[in-house]
Order: sequence, then structure tokens, then C-alpha cells
Amino acid sequence: MAVTEEGFPARKRRPSAGAFVSPSFSDKKLLQSLFLLSQEISSLPPLRILLKKSSSSITRKSTLLSIFFEELLRNPVNIFPPSAALCFEELYIVLQRIKILLEDCSSCSNMWLLMQTPSISNSFHQLTGELSTLLDIFPGKELNLNEDVEELLNLIKKQCLEKASDLDSKDENLRVQVLKMLDDIKREIVPDSSKLSEIFDRLNLHDSTSCSTEIENLEDEVQNQSDDKTKSDIVALIGLVRYAKCVLYGASTPRTTSRRRKSAADVNFPADFRCPISLDLMRDPVVVSTGQTYDRSSISLWIESGHNTCPKTGQTLVHSLLIPNLALKNLIAMWCRDQKIPFESTETNVKSNGIVLNKTALEATKMTVTFLLNKLTASQSPEALNRMVHELRILAKTDSDSRACIAEAGALPLLVNILGSDHPNLQVNAVTTILNLSILEANKTRIMEIDGVLNGIIEVLRSGVTWEAKGNAAATIFSLTGVHAHRKRLGRKTRVVKGLLDLAREGPTNTKIDAMVAILNLAGDREAVGKLIEGGVVDMVAEVMDSLPEEAVTILEVVVKRGGLAAIAAAHHRNMMKKLATILRDGSDRAKESAAATIVNICRKGGSEMVSELASIAGIERVVWEIMGMGSGRAKRKAGTLMRILRRWAGGQIEDHVNIGQSMTMTMNSTRIVLPG
Repeated sequence: MAVTEEGFPARKRRPSAGAFVSPSFSDKKLLQSLFLLSQEISSLPPLRILLKKSSSSITRKSTLLSIFFEELLRNPVNIFPPSAALCFEELYIVLQRIKILLEDCSSCSNMWLLMQTPSISNSFHQLTGELSTLLDIFPGKELNLNEDVEELLNLIKKQCLEKASDLDSKDENLRVQVLKMLDDIKREIVPDSSKLSEIFDRLNLHDSTSCSTEIENLEDEVQNQSDDKTKSDIVALIGLVRYAKCVLYGASTPRTTSRRRKSAADVNFPADFRCPISLDLMRDPVVVSTGQTYDRSSISLWIESGHNTCPKTGQTLVHSLLIPNLALKNLIAMWCRDQKIPFESTETNVKSNGIVLNKTALEATKMTVTFLLNKLTASQSPEALNRMVHELRILAKTDSDSRACIAEAGALPLLVNILGSDHPNLQVNAVTTILNLSILEANKTRIMEIDGVLNGIIEVLRSGVTWEAKGNAAATIFSLTGVHAHRKRLGRKTRVVKGLLDLAREGPTNTKIDAMVAILNLAGDREAVGKLIEGGVVDMVAEVMDSLPEEAVTILEVVVKRGGLAAIAAAHHRNMMKKLATILRDGSDRAKESAAATIVNICRKGGSEMVSELASIAGIERVVWEIMGMGSGRAKRKAGTLMRILRRWAGGQIEDHVNIGQSMTMTMNSTRIVLPG
């Protein structure tokens, strides 16, 4: 079968720190704690779907124990006999374990709980046995219990000695049915809809919302497991639930209310935690030879695509070693815990030597994709189409296999037909689905080659219904530029360049950043830089430098390095050096690096006139000195070069130092420029 009972080991518990430690209480306080703890267990909501007999049985015993402890509190004893105190301590530990088990069962996925019913039922049986043992040795006579209390104690003992209920036959039959269905899916047998409906009705998964919540709970289980095989089996269950949600309930629309479980996309995370390539929260930050930090998956894909430069700085990578940034990773993990965001990657359906580890999950994905694409080909209302496309969007975000399945099944031409929709949510979901698909290298080529796909993305970039749609179109362009040949082709397209520049000027902050990152990638190609300069990239940088200094100065650095100095030297950009000097003084570490590198290139290529303008800025030498002493490694090196340039200029030796790359005649204002306070 696809998944065996052995494939689902006992669930990894999350007990409190003191759950299995004997409490250091006084005798009276210990008894009060036992009373309160047994009351808490009694008040827990019963399990209504699975394990009803086992959970209700142990809850009833806890209720009787709470009455027993209450009676003991009414007749306080200053000091318990040692044997009684020891029993109370052990009872406290057992009751804590009972409470944790019940809470765990109440909060977890129903599907995962079903797979665990044999082991959890056994846990209830073991805990009942431990209660029975402790009550058997309890020294009631030494405490001089009155007749009523002793009778109550005997009643609890009797109940604990009763034969424990066997595993509920209905639960076991349902579990076998699910295992059989998983096995059928593995063998490419499409589940019977009526049987699927019956199973999901039994598990109280009766609409798309409850299925979405179930998927979130299963994703939590993936986070909670350390064994790759178990994670992979849970992914198979996720595949089954996602398929059933689409087939039985017609997929779902995005939720407008807050979710119980947040993702990184739901919150604004610190800029330093964001990968400069993907713009996503970094899960595995690594440092390249230039000192810049990227997410491992993004920079690895960049290097594997044939690049030998640092995406952010444009510098040549002297080696391809990726050094883990453990300090940053720990900071990100702490922040994620505070924000209640899962930190570890949930992409568990990984491959080893090209072999899929979980065929069941893959086949479930294929069935889901087939169902959704069949629905897309039928004539439907925009609302119905939106539900299907939204489901594809979610699926395209999960893992590489899903992205491959969607593209191979022919989704891209269908999505192109939807890109021109004037339904805002539908257009956003369509372009975002293509963005998610583009993460896979093979899909980048499909997007570039399949008729109409690229043009559709460009049209959304230029005239999308919402800023979100335009921003995700820009992010798609950025993703496509990860392949050198695609970057050259996109950089030649005037519509792409103009669309990105307009978006960088006019959009809201997040959309501006999407456009600027795509522009930065295009600037990696010298021919594309020419197009960007013609389109007004320097004007754009000047406009946004105050609001997005780090992104703006990084683009300017690459543009200057690849021949854009003439545009900066134009009369209306005489203040550019002043803006760069302000960033050099007040910007972030990364912005200071790029500003220093840009000024060095301007001075080297622009000649003495540019150096003169830099030197005329009041306090510039002090700013450069500060960076030389406190900046990052690269910033210190660039600042050192700047200081040498300034000193040689002051000594009238600038021609000996500056390599003038081209002859330029510029009339510069000789008035000293003072940096604003």
C-alpha cells in the first residue's frame, strides 16, 4: 500500500517544559494543583470525530479524581506520609501527560489523527494503566480517609481496572479506507467521488473552508516532524485533501479574514531578512565571495544558470562557495517564532537522484491539476474561474513537482486567456500563478516560447487592473531574467523597459521594489543598459532615491559601471553626486557600499570635473573617513579609493590617478554643496 501504519509513527509531542518533571510544591499546594489540573482535563472539549470512546473514558476518570482531590482539600493534612506525597507527585505527572495528549488530539489535523488512532488509543490505555497502578498503591489508610472518600477512591480504582475499550471499529475502518485510497492514487487510480465524499463527511471536512484549514493543520504537522519519510507521507495526505477540496467543493477563493497560521507573505518583514533575488524571507541565508547575503536556493539557481557575478553588486564572484550566515539565520528564526510564522521549508516532496520520494503525492497533484484545467476549459463565470485559478496559484507555490505538473498539463495557454480579464482578483491570481510557475527553470523557457504568454505578462505589466497585478508581472520578468538568454531578449524589448521604469516611478512601495529588482537584473546585460538609459533609468533613479535609496543606488552603480555616466552628467543631474554623498553618510550598510562604488566609478570615468564636484561637498572627507573605519569590508575598500582620489585631486595630481574612460566636456557649478542636516 502507499502508506502503511509504520509510515505514521507516534506524533511528536509538544509538552510544556515541566510536564514530565516532579513539581517542587508543598503538600497543600501539590494537592491544590492536582485538583485544578484534574478540573482542567474534565473541562476540555470531548473529541467528537475520532477516538471518542478512549477520550471520554479518561475524561470521566479525571472528573472523579477532581472530586477526590476536592474532598481531600476539605480535610487538610499538614504533612502527608512520604508514600502519599510520592503518589501525588506521580499522579501530577500522569495527569499532565493526559492533558497534553487530549489537547494535542483536539488541535491537530483530523486526517493525521486518523492515521494515528492505533498509537494514540494505545497511549490512552497506557495512561489509564499508570493511573490504576498509582491508585492501587495509594496509602488511603495512612490518611484516615472517611468512608465516603474511601468509597470514591475504590470507584475510581474499579473503573481504571476495567478492560480498556478496544480501538473503535468505525475509526479503524475509516483509516483502512483512507490508506486504500492513497494506495489507489499511487497506482494512478482516480478516487471514487462518492467514497471520497463519505470519508470527508466522516472527518467533518464538509466544505472548501474546512479543507483549507485541514491542509494548514497538515502543514503544521510537516513542521512538527523531523523524519523525512514521515514528512513525505504527510505531504501525500495534503495531496489527497487538496484533490478532494477541488473535486467535492469546487476549490476556494482567497480568505479575507485573518488566518490562524500566518505565512511570510502576510506580514512586513525586515528588509535585511529579504533575499535580494527572490524578495522572499530567507530560510537558509548564505554569504557569497562579495560579502552579500542571499537565500541559498535563489543564489544557487543564479549560479547554476551560468552567472559568475554577484546579482546585487555586479562584481565577479572569485569563487562559488556559499558560506552559511548562521547569525542571520538565528535572527530570522527568532523573528518567525515571534510572528508565529513557520520557518523551516515545507517543500518536502524532494527528489534524490531524480527519483520522486512520494509517488502518491505526485499522482494526487496530477489528478488535481487535471481536474482544475478541465474546469478552466469549460465556460464559467469569472467568480468560478477565479476559484480554480486561485487553487492553481496555491498549488504552483508548493513545490517543484507541482510546478512541473501544472505546466506540463498545458496550463500556460489557458492562463494567458485569463490575463486580459478586467476582473481584478482573477487577473492577479492568473499572473501570480505564472510567477510561481516561473520558479522552475524548465518553465522559464516554456513561458518565453509558448505563443502569447510573454506578451500577456508584458500587457499586465503596462496596463494591469491593479498595482498588485502589475507588481507580480514585474516579479515574473525578474524571474525570467535569471536565464542569460532570456535576460538579453527581454532587455531588447522597449515595452518591457518602459513598463518597468513607469512602475518604478508610479507604483506603491512594494510594486516599485518588484520593478526595480527586475530593472537591476536587466542591467546585468550591457545592451539592455543602453535601452534602460534611453528609457530614462537615471531620471527614475533620481526620482525614487529619497524613498528607496538602497534599491536606487544599486541600480545606479550597475548602470554607471556599464556605460551610463553620460546620462548622469547631463545638466539636470548635477545634484546626483550630492544625493550619493547623502546616502554615503546616512544610508544603510548596503546602500553605503553601492554609493561608494558608484562614486568611485563616476570619478574614474568622469575625470577631474566629477572629482571636483565630489570635493566641493562640505564634510565629504569626514564621511569617507567614517566609512573607512566602520563600514563593511567592501565599503572600506571603496572609501579608501575615494580618499586617495580626493587627496590626489587636492594635490593637483588627479590626472595621474584617475583613468578617464572617455573625453567629456562638462560645465559644473563650482559652488560648494552642503549636505542637508
